[in-house]
Amino acid sequence: MYEKRNTHSPLSSPTQYAVAVTSVPSTPAGVRIDGVDQLIIEQLQVDGRMPYTKLASAVGLSEAAARQRVQRLIDTGVIQVVAVTNPLMVGRKRVAMIGIRATGATSELAQLLKNLDIIEYLVITAGSYDFLAEVVVRDEGELLEATNAIRATPGVVSTETFVYLELVKQTFTWGVH
Repeated sequence: MYEKRNTHSPLSSPTQYAVAVTSVPSTPAGVRIDGVDQLIIEQLQVDGRMPYTKLASAVGLSEAAARQRVQRLIDTGVIQVVAVTNPLMVGRKRVAMIGIRATGATSELAQLLKNLDIIEYLVITAGSYDFLAEVVVRDEGELLEATNAIRATPGVVSTETFVYLELVKQTFTWGVH
């Protein structure tokens, strides 16, 4: 991951940009990750824009081998290399997690919810909520529109919104340790 290593809240201390390399939570069947792959992922989590020459040197491979391994990790869905924006720098002033209680099959509702453009992050959970959805919005009015859109989705019973006041910690280094 390339990001400024001070982990100040994007809600209180804007940075210009970050590139996150994240291990995808569910690795496709048959995909093998060895120690070298783990080292590659760790290096890219520190600097997602690291040149292949530097990456190869850090993990003990040739530049071509490092390039091929990174491409394989991307192609198999093990990692993604993406730009992570700072909400404040792109006009978004509010971030919230919305707990969603549902009725019926979660798989059907998940398909409906994932199609709502306002939802940035969606997980099916166990516990008090069936889903957690993260939204990043310009203001309270847009947050209200987002919650109303979620509530209007067939199968949603209720929601509870948790507005972020301060982001204390955010990392993208999970998945290989």
